Amino acid sequence: MKGIIDRFEGEFAVIEQEDRVIINVPRHVLPREAKEGDSLVLSNGEYLIDPSETAKRKKRIEELSRELWE
Repeated sequence: MKGIIDRFEGEFAVIEQEDRVIINVPRHVLPREAKEGDSLVLSNGEYLIDPSETAKRKKRIEELSRELWE
């Protein structure tokens, strides 16, 4: 499973999976440093941050944002 942390609501992370299904995951099962916008992968029952995918998404969002204001 792959997904993106959309936001945090109390003790839960709201994660949008790659199939666009939204799930709530207890915050304590995520890496401590996880933040909104991070890409996650579920591997062997453990959520891991995918730093390369997170960086790609951030760069793409910045590019789209720049295009809006040009």
